[in-house]
Amino acid sequence: MADIFVAEKKKKEALQKDGSHSEFHAQQKKSHNPLSSFCYYPAHANFENKDSEETVVLLMRKHPITNIKWIVVGILMLAAPLVALSFPVLSFLPFRFFMVAILSWYLITSAYIFENFLIWFFNVYIVTDERIFDVDFYNLVFRQISDCELSQIQDVTVRVGSVIRTVLNYGDILIQTAAEEQEFDFEAVPQPDRVAKILRELRVEEEIEEREGVVR
Repeated sequence: MADIFVAEKKKKEALQKDGSHSEFHAQQKKSHNPLSSFCYYPAHANFENKDSEETVVLLMRKHPITNIKWIVVGILMLAAPLVALSFPVLSFLPFRFFMVAILSWYLITSAYIFENFLIWFFNVYIVTDERIFDVDFYNLVFRQISDCELSQIQDVTVRVGSVIRTVLNYGDILIQTAAEEQEFDFEAVPQPDRVAKILRELRVEEEIEEREGVVR
């Protein structure tokens, strides 16, 4: 084995042994894809109420496969006027009214597709080196954000539960806490086993820091 690979391996082992989870993994390649459903140490990630020294470890959304339903419905809605033209259903309407009806239909379809995309994009689960966040986006004027300290996490459970989820490697993360919000559900996130492992590592690191009196 080349010396450069041996040196790199020893460096990683030393970091894992002596350094914290954050110190080791923060050196890994950051995620730059804004549409990714699994961003590990995402670049340029920021959110309201984020502390200046707080680092975002994970930013997750539901697996892209969960969008299939509304995408198929959107495609059918886009194709519906073309199908209607093949049948004399609206032939009694004047041409101008017919065009207004078609344009109105496409506006409704565009709004449906855009709203569902926004719901998927802004419903995110965030894990930092201090807290976890569950951001529920309902529409442009209403959203709900729940957060919990890592030290308050009591149990992390992975739930997969189907062949499709097993094959595509996504599932639910159920987090029991001692906080006011007693349970956090990260629904249909990719790589659930890896997410659970990272959460456990961060929780252990937080407990060690509390015992040692480390203040961030």
